[in-house]
Amino acid sequence: MKYLLTLVLAISSVALSVITTAPAHAQQTLDRVAVIVDEGVILQSQIDQMIQQVKSGNNFEDANAPTEQVLETQVTERLILQELQLQMAERMGVEIGESQLEQAITRVAQERELSVDQLRAQVTGDGISWPTFREQIRNELITSQVERAAVQRRVSITPQEINNLVELIESNSETRTEYRLSQILIASPSDASQQEQETAKRRAEAVLELLEEGQDFADLAIRSSSGSNALDGGDLGWMTENTMPTLFADVVQGKEVGEVVGPLRSGVGFHILKVADKRGEQKVEVQEVKARHILIKPSVILSDKRAKEMLTKFREQVQQGEKTFAELARENSADPGSASRGGDLGWSRPDRYAPEFKQMVETIEQGIISEPFQTQFGWHIVEVTDRRTLDATEESKQDRAYQMIFARKYREELDNWQQEIRDRAYVRKVVQ
Repeated sequence: MKYLLTLVLAISSVALSVITTAPAHAQQTLDRVAVIVDEGVILQSQIDQMIQQVKSGNNFEDANAPTEQVLETQVTERLILQELQLQMAERMGVEIGESQLEQAITRVAQERELSVDQLRAQVTGDGISWPTFREQIRNELITSQVERAAVQRRVSITPQEINNLVELIESNSETRTEYRLSQILIASPSDASQQEQETAKRRAEAVLELLEEGQDFADLAIRSSSGSNALDGGDLGWMTENTMPTLFADVVQGKEVGEVVGPLRSGVGFHILKVADKRGEQKVEVQEVKARHILIKPSVILSDKRAKEMLTKFREQVQQGEKTFAELARENSADPGSASRGGDLGWSRPDRYAPEFKQMVETIEQGIISEPFQTQFGWHIVEVTDRRTLDATEESKQDRAYQMIFARKYREELDNWQQEIRDRAYVRKVVQ
């Protein structure tokens, strides 16, 4: 490690400078190491780029902006946590392929109601290069995988917990209410000294006073919060009382939109919460389709082209009345489960099928036989014979209860895990 630090510092002070034949005063430093994090480094350019992104975000307003020093501290802490997770990902062998990255970028564009080209123009217009943006998305995908792998192992849920929550949901309408919470976290680990804890508590109380005076919560979160979501204005998203940490649920219940509560002491510090929005339980409905299909599987002696041609012929035979769909399915389909039933797949939700099959049964007109299409299982033609909408509120209660408990425990364990890896890390800021 000593050799590594010596090497890193040498790189920081020498190798990242542009050396030319021009006079000494014309030399220009392009980049430098700002922070050493275990076996890696954070460059000043990374900090500068993220600061630029924060400033161009929806939650950032120049009028109430934090000082440059505070903003740089927030950004640096986020990058330190990201660097630790990227190092873990490298040890775990986590990689994100180009196709997966392109799909993620497409989703980002769709969420912003833009095309990928429009997203690219927006990003570069904000002063961020497209390769840098792509790398940021890749890193977010990698760190998400690392978080899930590390935190899911720490979450344990028993059948009794699920059953108890289902009963609670049925008997208590309050558990059906969702809250959108925002948070300001003043960090103070449980092993901090009494003096440090008192200092953190006074800071939290000072923030609360500013909120009572009318200061904007999101602005204060960006300036003051140590939470991983600080740069998002402290937004924690939508949660029910059963998906949020128990500490939050105890004080949020019954609160109205705009109310602020805290400071609340936890193992990671003092929390101040705001109920940003609130909504009631949504009725759960699912779409089901009743479909039948004929499957032809290509093989060494049956090419893709021939399989497609066979299905095209079957389709024409049904349309011309020469054969029925059921007859052709029983005689030719390679799906033994449905072939004996004339290709009938019964009632099912589209999302239980392969992606290509799902898209087809969701979009094709009822009573029309599709053109041949391919999935991982082979070539198909399919006909949707009926559709229906079901109230799935009751049957989804077990799944909902599990997801609620998992979300609550996951949030709690994620905070603890992030604090643990940060506390164990070797972090040194490089003074230039």
